[in-house]
Parts: sequence; structure tokens; C-alpha cells
Amino acid sequence: MDGEGHTGRERQQSDNRHHRLRFAVLGPVRAWRDGEAVGVGSPQQRALLAALLLRGGQTATAQELVGALWGEEPPQRALAALRTYASRLRKVLGSEALISESGGYAIRLGPDTELDVDAAGACVAEAEKAAAEGDHHRARGLYDAALARWDGETLASVPGPYAENQRTRLEEWRLSLLEHRLDLDLRLGFHAEAVGELTALTVEHPLRERLRELLMLALYRSGRQAEALAVYADTRRLLAEELGVDPRPELAELQQRILQADEELARPAEESAPQGGVTFVRPAQLPATVPDFTGRAAFVTELGDQLVTAESRIMAVSAVAGIGGVGKTTLAIHVAHAARDRFPDGQLYVDLQGAGRSPAEPETVLGAFLRALGTPDSAIPEGLEERAALYRSLLAGRRILTLLDNARDAAQVRPLLPGTEGCAALITSRVRMVDLAGAHLVDLDVMSPEEAMTLFTKILGEERVHAEREAAMDVVAACGFLPLAIRIAASRLAARRTWTVSVLARKLADERRRLDELQAGDQAVKATFELGYGQLEPGQARAFRLLSLADGPDISVHAAAALLDRPPEETEDLLESLVDISLLESAAPGRYRFHDLVRLYARTCAERDESPTVREAALSRLLDFHLATATGVFALERPGDRTAEHLAATEHPGLVFADRAAALDWLFAEADCLLACVEQSAGGATLRRATDLLLATRDLAESGVNSPRYERAALAVCEAARAAGDAWAEGRARLNLTHAYSVSGRFEQADQEAQRAMVLALTTGDPVPSCHAPNERGIIAIYRNRQEKGDALLNQAIAAFRADGNRVGEASALCNLSRIHLALGRKASAIKLAEQGVGIYTEMGLNRRLANARYALGMALTGAGRTAEALDQLARALTAFHESRQPLWEGVTHFRLAEAHLQAGRPAQAATHAEQALALRGIGGEWRRGTVLTVLGRALDALGQTDRARACWQDALKIFDALESPEAVEVRELLSPVIAA
Repeated sequence: MDGEGHTGRERQQSDNRHHRLRFAVLGPVRAWRDGEAVGVGSPQQRALLAALLLRGGQTATAQELVGALWGEEPPQRALAALRTYASRLRKVLGSEALISESGGYAIRLGPDTELDVDAAGACVAEAEKAAAEGDHHRARGLYDAALARWDGETLASVPGPYAENQRTRLEEWRLSLLEHRLDLDLRLGFHAEAVGELTALTVEHPLRERLRELLMLALYRSGRQAEALAVYADTRRLLAEELGVDPRPELAELQQRILQADEELARPAEESAPQGGVTFVRPAQLPATVPDFTGRAAFVTELGDQLVTAESRIMAVSAVAGIGGVGKTTLAIHVAHAARDRFPDGQLYVDLQGAGRSPAEPETVLGAFLRALGTPDSAIPEGLEERAALYRSLLAGRRILTLLDNARDAAQVRPLLPGTEGCAALITSRVRMVDLAGAHLVDLDVMSPEEAMTLFTKILGEERVHAEREAAMDVVAACGFLPLAIRIAASRLAARRTWTVSVLARKLADERRRLDELQAGDQAVKATFELGYGQLEPGQARAFRLLSLADGPDISVHAAAALLDRPPEETEDLLESLVDISLLESAAPGRYRFHDLVRLYARTCAERDESPTVREAALSRLLDFHLATATGVFALERPGDRTAEHLAATEHPGLVFADRAAALDWLFAEADCLLACVEQSAGGATLRRATDLLLATRDLAESGVNSPRYERAALAVCEAARAAGDAWAEGRARLNLTHAYSVSGRFEQADQEAQRAMVLALTTGDPVPSCHAPNERGIIAIYRNRQEKGDALLNQAIAAFRADGNRVGEASALCNLSRIHLALGRKASAIKLAEQGVGIYTEMGLNRRLANARYALGMALTGAGRTAEALDQLARALTAFHESRQPLWEGVTHFRLAEAHLQAGRPAQAATHAEQALALRGIGGEWRRGTVLTVLGRALDALGQTDRARACWQDALKIFDALESPEAVEVRELLSPVIAA
């Protein structure tokens, strides 16, 4: 008996223990107790739990709950059943959670209890607050977090009238949140990505006009005006047929603005006596502010706000750093004048000449300051420490602003700081004063293009600039948006009435003469840079010169280390020292860049002070670094592909990556630099390595954003190889060009280049074009409906890959041949060939390459009518392509999924996948866009959105007609009822 009693007490203590509970109703009704899922019983029992949860902790009477579960005609024993359900729930949730009171029940949600509806509501409240404050990115993320709380249908499978009403209410809330989030998508410029989701939602909720409005706007901003107008036509017809009403005024107004090509619509929516009996004088030493001060609003506000803090703390210090000519002094003087009223006891100014050969001595400056404050010469002590002490004493209790212009370093300015409450110091320097304790550091960059044009116009005059606005933009761009350079350029023009803006633009277009042109009177950009260069240590000066030789927007530490032939750690120290004196900029952690004009000056120094041999050796080391690293990335991306073994050997090593993700990060981060290196190296002894660097980085041709640049580099290398008479390099260069043309949908040009590559391969015996050129031509034959020719070419490619022992290449060609057989109606052999490709990749453990084979197999299965299997293969391929950051293949897989869903009679899913393919912003060229629009039109037509379907087909027809593509025939047939009408 004692034992039983003890167990009873334990059970009671356990029941009364505080438990962590979590509930979900935005989907199936579920509960978790202390992190463990608990069973919530039958549908009626779940209905009771939901009814209690959605009352926000308020008590519901038994009769209210009976009505909620069974409606107006409850079963005879409804009340008894209700009590049973409540008892069962109390057992799994705990007596502290479900309580009985006043003849009813309630669930008490404590601080450790969570309900998904409440969590979503909290996210929405924060989202609304963020949106009201203008933080649209944060608001969008919070709406997404709220929407993520839904897990399928709200109150799924829960019976009863109360559940049905709540299901409707919460679904309406979800749609409202979706509309808010999609509205933010459009505000933030994600219109292309939003089209697919909006298309699916309008299919699901055809009468919801706000979704139609957002879809019209998203289409219009994506350059799809005809489709946007077609959405309105579809909506008007649907509302008339279903409800007998017209679209709401907002929708009609949007249609009119689209018809008028509204530009705004297209844009996606900051006195007491001092010590010692000295009579205090209020100095007013600030130089005059320039009357044409322009822009810099954010910096003016930031610095002004810092100066205001001087009223409440000991000495406000702001240090503005930047390259020579960027406008540090002009900004500081402007800010100082604007803040004069806050410093009624005066303003001190000194040019510390820190960029020159003879910087001002702090002791001398303090003597001048003391005189300016009314101290007689006889009272000015000797020595730096004594003068600094008297200076601080004179400023005690006063409000003085000190402008220390053109400082050399922190050591020069420390003795000149006021050091007392109410005073402030504003410092300008080419050096970032990270070692100046308590200073607010500001890095001043060049002007924005708009600010630069405004400054240029103020100096030169509205009339001359307006007459040649494009040439004026060329001038300010050639000035690198550097204020000093813009002032010089505008002043030269203002003094030469016979010159047009175009004349100066042409002069500045010559990079070798640009710095010489940017001088007027005693002002010269080159002279400004020479002051900084003259102060460099020998190692810094060498790095400054050699770094400028590399084309590209910036350079990484490791690439710079190869260029300078120094260890990375030592290189980083050198580069950071150049950043500190504003001759180099830190573009991002571990990346550095020159201002355009500073680069030109540094190259002038390199050509003057470094021999051609030294310059060529530096660039050769950089090319080796890029090629060695890119070859490693290629091998990681395509394990087993022997092409990497045929690339040129390098004398200097590259980076080694532990995994594919890091390798791809490097490849895409370095894209601009890699392609710039290719173009810069396209000639002489570096030609073949440049060609192979392009071959190793062929993924960049498929990335969309880098595709045009890749093509330009391929053309440059091809022309250089042809001019040099290097058949080996030319064969590979034309293969690169083939790939560039092919992924952009220009198949005739691609085929011509591949033919030339094959001819050159016959003379050189180079296995790379011998294998890849016929494979590329076979792919092109597929798209051009030249199946018999493609069959022969792909069999030739298979033989060449086998001769080279390249099983990866063989698998690729087999998958391509599968598509030929499919087009020829040989469905069984098409599936077999694709399965052979899958088998090779699986045997070699090449999971990423397996995606290409799954893509081919998915197509073959679609053609054979085995849709379920096809969708499985294509979905798996899509996941792999997305993880591998291959947007071209991701896009075409979405297209194939759209085809398969359409074949299976699921037009809504087909439209969603087609829109996702289009959202990749033209990757793959206009031809592929036309094919996607054709399928999208078919899906929309099946959904009853006939006007928008025809708009898609009309856009597709324009594309195919322009390309003279045979697909135009099919689209004309789709449009034939319209044409006949």
C-alpha cells in the first residue's frame, strides 16, 4: 500500500510539472510535449483541440463546443462524447494545459507554449513594422517566415462547421500574406522570379483580382507587356462570365498605364577668460566652401550627426579617408560650415600637408593655433607637450571645431586634438586612421554617376551638357567619377568655348593620354597621385606598379601573391598597407582594386620603372595561377573527364579545394578576373595557356551573367590564334566559341565553328576538339532537326572518346545520341542509350554528371509516354543542377518538366515550371526562350487563359521569325485561329 501511495504522489507531481507545449493548426492539427509528438486522437478530438486553441485562451462552454464540432444537429450523446475527448486530451497534454471551468473548457497558453498561428501573427506584426519603416528586405523575410508556418491545408481533415469557418478565414489570411510578400518582391526587383508563383496562384484562385494585378505588373516589369495586357483581357472575360462584373478600378488603371508604357511603372519602388589672463579670441579659420558643392548627402548627414555628439561627450572625432582628388577636403569644409552654429567659440583649420614631402610638425601647428586663440607669442611655451597642454587648457569649457586637413597619420594629429567635452575634430587623410582611438572612420568613395553629372553640369553649364548628354557621361566616366578629375575636365571645357563635350570625350578615351589631359592650371590628377607614390617604401612601390598590370575589376590575395611572387601572408600585408594610404581599395575581405585613374597612373609607373621582362613574367605567373586553379576546379566538377589531363602544364601552382562547393565559389567569384586574364593573355607565349584557361572555365558560358563576356573572350582568343597561325590553339579556341554560341541558341554559328575545329584537329591530332567538336555538332543537330546527320556525328564522338579513354565524354555522347533516337521515333533504343549513360556515371560514382544522364533519360521516358518515371528522373536532375549552380541546365530541365506535366494533363504544374524557366532571365538565348514561351502558351491555353496564351505564342513567333527557326511553323499553327480571324 505504501508503495502504491508513493507512486500516486509521483504521478501527481509529474502531472503538475510545467511542460513545454507546441501546437499546430496551420496544416494537420498536431501537438508536441517537451519536444515529443503526442497523439491528439480522432478527427472529432482534433476538432475540439483546434476549437480551443483558436479561442486564444478564452473559455468555451460545452454547448459552444458541441455546436463547433457537430453543428445544429449534434448526436444524442454529444455532451458525453465531448467530455471523453476533453479527458483524453488532458491526459496527453497535462492538466496544466487543458482546464475545466464554468461548465466549459480552455487551453491556457503559457510563456513556454507555442501556437503556430500566434507565431505567424508575431512575424506579420514585425513585417508590417519593418515595411512601415521602409526596411522592405526585412519585411519580405518576415512575411516568408510567417508563410512557412503553413504545412499543407489548414486544419486538414478536421470536421465540423467551426473548423470549416476557421479554415476559410486562415486561408484568406494566408493569401493576404502572400499578396503582401509578392508586392514586396516587386518592390525589390524580383519581378521575373515572381511571375511563376503568381501564374500558379492565379490558376488556383482565378477570381482574386489582387493576384492578377500583381501578375500584370510582374510581367510588365519583366518586359512581357503583351502578356500583361492579355492577363487583363482574360480577367475581364472571366469576371463577366462568372460574376457579371467588370475588373476593379485598380486593375483597369494598371492596364491603362501598361498601354501607355508608363516609365514609373517599370521601376521597382536617405565667453569667459582663459587661464593665464589671455584674452580669448574666437577663430573663424574655415576656408570658403565651394559654391558648387554637389551630392554626398549621406556623408554630410553622417558627419553632421557625429559632430552633434560633441555636446554630450568628450571630443567627437571623425576621420575621412580616401584617395587623392576624391573630395575629402571639400566635403569636410562643407560639413564644418554647416555645423558652425554648434561651435560658437570658433573654428580652427590647418593643412597638415601629409601627402607632401614635408608634413607640418604638430609643434608648429599648435603654435599657430595658440596665436589664433589669442595667446601672445611671449606666452607660447617651447616644446610639443607644453604647447599641447596649454591648447587643451584654452579649449576647456568651450565649444571649438578643429578641421585637420590632409593629415599624414594618427601620430601627427594626436597632439592637435581638443580632448575636452563640447569640442570636435574633423580630419581628412589618405590614410585610414584605424589607430586613432575613439575616432569615427569614414571611407569616402568616388561620386555616383548622378552626382558626377550634376557637378559637371554646375561647372560647365546646363546648355552645353544638355546638348551632348551622352558625351558628358563618357567624360565623367573617363574621369572615374573622381571629383578632382571632373572639376578639371569641366574647367578645361568652360575655358574653351570652341570645344564640344565630344571633343574632350574623344581625348579622354585614349587611356595612355588620359592623365595628361586631366590638368588645368595648377591642378593635375597625376600630380595628386605622385604625392602618394613618392612616399612609398620600395616593396610597396613594386607592388603598386605590378598589381596595376592585371586587367579585371579587382584581384584576390592569392592571385596578387602569384603576380608579385610573394607568400600570401606577406602579400596581404603589402596590399593592406596600400589600402591604408588610399592607393588601393579593399573591395571585400581578401579582394583589392584600384580606382581607374590610379590604375592608369600605376601602369605608367610600371612602364617607366619595370622592364618588359619583369612585367611579362608577372602576368605569366598570374595566368599560371588562374589556369592551375581552374584546371583543378574542372577536375572536381568533371571527375574522370580526361580533358583536364590535356590542358597546358603550369610552372606555378594554384589553389586546391577540398570540395566542389568551395571550388564553384572560387570560379564564379573570379569570373570577371579569369575572363579578363584570358583576353589579356591572348597572344605570344601565353596564347595556348589563355585558350586552355577558357576551356577550363566553360561553366561560365552557361551562367547567364557571364555568358556574353565568355563569348567576347573566346572571340579574342580565336582571332589571336588565327593571326598567329597556331592551329592547335585555334582548334581549341573555336571549340570554346562553339560552346558559347550553342548555349546562347545561335546554332548555325556554333556548327560552323565546330566544323572548323574538327578540320584543325585533323591536322594537329589534338584529342580535345577531335572528341568534343563532333559531340557539340551532334547536340546542335538535335536542335536543328537534322537527326540523321546528328546520328553520324555522335557516333563519331563516341568513337573518339573511347579512343582517348574518356568514359565521361562517352557517357555524354551516348545521352546525346539518345535524344537523336527519340526524335527519330526509336523510343526503346533512346531509353537504352540514356540508361547506358546513367550506368557509366553511376559506375564511376559521378553523381553530379549523373544529372545530365537523368535529364536525357527523363526526355526519353516522356517520349515513350512513361510520364511518372520521366518526372522522377527530371526532378532528380533538377535538384542536382540547382545544387551545382548550373542555371542553364536548371532552366532547360524546368522546360522538360513543363512538357512532361503537359503531356500528363497537368497544365497548372506545366505553367509553373515554364515560368521558372523564364525567370532565369534569358539564360540560353532567345531560341530557348521561344521554346519555353510556346509550352507556356499551351499550358495557359489548357487553363482557359487564352488571351495570355496567344500573347506568349506571338512573342515566340517573333523570336523564331527573327532567327529563321523552323519552330515558327508550329507556332503559326497554334495561332492560326487568330490569324484567320
